[in-house]
Amino acid sequence: MAAPRWSASGPWIRGNGQGFGSLFTLVSKPFCSAAAASTGINAQRLAERLRAQKREQDTKKEPVSTNAVQRRVQEIVRFTRQLQRVHPNVLAKALTRGILHQDKNLVVINKPYGLPVHGGPGVQLCITDVLPILAKMLHGHKAEPLHLCHRLDKETTGVMVLAWDKDMAHQVQELFRTRQVVKKYWAITVRVPMPSAGVVDIPIVEKEAQVAVTQYQVLSSTLSSALLELQPITGIKHQLRVHLSFGLDCPILGDHKYSDWNRLAPQKLSVGTLKKLGLEQSKARYIPLHLHARQLILPALGSGKEELNLVCKLPRFFVHSLHRLHLEMPNQDQNENNEAKCLGAQ
Repeated sequence: MAAPRWSASGPWIRGNGQGFGSLFTLVSKPFCSAAAASTGINAQRLAERLRAQKREQDTKKEPVSTNAVQRRVQEIVRFTRQLQRVHPNVLAKALTRGILHQDKNLVVINKPYGLPVHGGPGVQLCITDVLPILAKMLHGHKAEPLHLCHRLDKETTGVMVLAWDKDMAHQVQELFRTRQVVKKYWAITVRVPMPSAGVVDIPIVEKEAQVAVTQYQVLSSTLSSALLELQPITGIKHQLRVHLSFGLDCPILGDHKYSDWNRLAPQKLSVGTLKKLGLEQSKARYIPLHLHARQLILPALGSGKEELNLVCKLPRFFVHSLHRLHLEMPNQDQNENNEAKCLGAQ
């Protein structure tokens, strides 16, 4: 699917096998006898071949860096690849450890980095695949599958809402559609937006022009980077990434799709930013997208009388980048993430 576009001035725009029966009858006995006689030799050769292949793969592995930051980048890359290879039961169990909220209507999970929500070309495992397993782990073997209420991009982390039945899922989806859900994201940006707070109102085109509006506020900044709180008023695909990169000229750290208007290439970072991160430009392609679904506020559901305030701690790689870039978090959030690090969260 083509990437969304934006505009500051307006829309953008056979055989049947009969001939083999007699041949097989004639040669089947001698062939089987020869195979049986050579079984030991063939098994030995196969084992030797597999060991040789394993040695060759080991020699091709990327050498472990002596730089702590580059080791962390390598860990994130390996983790993302492993998510596509793990058994669905293992992934479901991991998601249960990141549950943020659970009641008779909803289950709210902490979506990890690099995990797609839906299947597609090249996707071996996604959240949709494990919803039946996750439901059984939480409610027993007779539980019906959970249902998605909204989506997050593969590279986005944070709050994700699931519902126990279709009616509740449709109710929450309608709240999202009618813009009754307050959504707040945190992002680390390359460069600092001016002014420090405002609204980006730039239409985005995928198949047709769609209104896209984002409120933003700088929470912390240095000369070359910033921590932003983003509140999308609309919900267009890749809206936050497009608005920050092309609307404010402050792309999200690790956004290798929208950082350059003219080409699709790894994000180009300044020498100062690379030095703070402890990386070389050649390794910048492995920096993950620093966009986190920090908070959702849902109106009262069903017979409930109070709104539901869902908050998700930052992933560890995000916190590490904040420290390296000398960006500060509000005091309460700093305390929460210190607790998360002590507990080994995410």
